[in-house]
This record gives sequence, C-alpha cells and structure tokens, in this order.
Amino acid sequence: MSNSSMHLKKDSVTAIAIGGFDGVHLGHQQLIARLGEHGALLVIDKDEANLTPGTKRSEYAAYPCMFYHFLKVKDLSGEAFVALLKKEFPKLEKIVVGYDFCFGAKRAHRASDLPMLFDGEVEIVKEFTLEGISVHSSTIRTLLKEGNIALANRLLGREYGIVGNVIAGQGLGKTSLYPTLNLHVRHYLLPKEGVYATRTLVKGRLMDSVSFVGVRSSTDGKFAIETHILETDALEAVGYVELFFVEYLRENRTFEVLDALKKQIGEDIIKACEALHVKQ
Repeated sequence: MSNSSMHLKKDSVTAIAIGGFDGVHLGHQQLIARLGEHGALLVIDKDEANLTPGTKRSEYAAYPCMFYHFLKVKDLSGEAFVALLKKEFPKLEKIVVGYDFCFGAKRAHRASDLPMLFDGEVEIVKEFTLEGISVHSSTIRTLLKEGNIALANRLLGREYGIVGNVIAGQGLGKTSLYPTLNLHVRHYLLPKEGVYATRTLVKGRLMDSVSFVGVRSSTDGKFAIETHILETDALEAVGYVELFFVEYLRENRTFEVLDALKKQIGEDIIKACEALHVKQ
C-alpha cells in the first residue's frame, strides 16, 4: 500500500470512498461529495489507470488517497476486507461505494452486502448519468480514442489533461514552420491522432495553444506530441508541462511540401483561436 502526496493521517479519517477512481470523473465525484471533512479515498489500483495515473487522482479529488494494489486484496473474504479497512482507519464510521462495487474473493460480495459486514454507515451511490450516458472511465477512454474530446470533457467535468516532459524536437518548427514544445508522455492515455485546440500549463501559467498528436508523416515519420503556444514567450520551457485538450480540430494529414503544411498549421491556429475564444 502507499499513500498519496496529499498527507494522509489515517487515525483522523472517519469516512472513505472505495474504488479505482481513474479519471476522478463526474461519477466518481458523486462518491467524493459524500465524504465530509475527514474523508479519504481508498484506491484499488489494477495498473489500468491512464486518465489520472498514480497520485494525480488525489489532485483532482482534493482528498488524500491510500493505494492498495488489487492483487493484495482480491483473495480476501468479505469479512477480512472489512477488517482490513477498520484496521487501516481505526476511527472509520462511514464507507461510500458505487452501485456496481464488488469485493471479496472471486467478487463474491456486492455493495449491498457491506451493511451486513460493517457496523458503521454505508452509503451506496446510484448510477450517475449525463445526457443519458452512464459515466464510467471506460466510456471516457473510448471517447478519447474516437477524438470526441467535447463529450469526454463533459463526463470528466473538466478538460482532459496529460503531463509530459519537454524534449528536443526536429528543429523544423523554429526554422520552417511554427515553434513548438515537444513532449514525451508516459502512463497517460493519448487521444485520437490529430490536431487539437488546447491549453498548455507551463511553470504555473496556463496558455492557449494548438497541439498535434500522432505520426509526423509529412516530415520524419516519427510519433510526436507537439504544442504551439499562441503566446510565443514560453517556448524555452524545460521540465514538465501539462497539456489540456479542448476541441478536436482535424485528422492527421500528409503534406508533400513544408509550405503546404505551414499554411495548414496557420489555418489550425485560426480554428484553435475560435475554439478557445482568443482574439486574433
């Protein structure tokens, strides 16, 4: 087990919400909203989190997290699982779970079994839907892979973001096209290849941008994540930056000459400004 970067004092926790919490989306927020002042998240980690990997979940949840790997708890009986919770949180009074929560060896127990095993309060949160869609991490992943950023963001309750380390690029941006920050991203689900209106967080400053995700078929044929900051004074950024996707602009295309690519990027910038409500 491990705790999040947000300090967790287990002996002061009186309420926990249990789940995977990848994305910390609007459905997850229904559980989190019921925690109260002395709450925490018990994250059952299956190594599948790629919307909010690792401790990124505690940032969006605004509650500390304790991480238990699924393999550590999957074979526990229902009674042993609840006993573990009470041992970890000695002042535990309330457990919050979703309607589809299962626990115990071979998923033998459902959420409705918790009140029989735990002597405190159990709150089971009903299915949460938005625009007729049941909000789940798997649904958001599918939307991102399809390029449906707008709906994915509505289900998340925020703009989808990834964190990347600035790396050296081709050098073509500054000399022949538009200057970009080139990002190396690990652990995050990448949305569909193409061009996006985005916002880029650099050293605490959130700036409008237009970004590309995909294979640079017009130049070196390599996969890249590039972001062009519409305010050009941040181009020497180093270290980690965060990229937030706002709107899908177009699919990846191949251009025979750099002038044609540059013209298209110029059109992309105009569309990005419209999507981001930036005055040109």
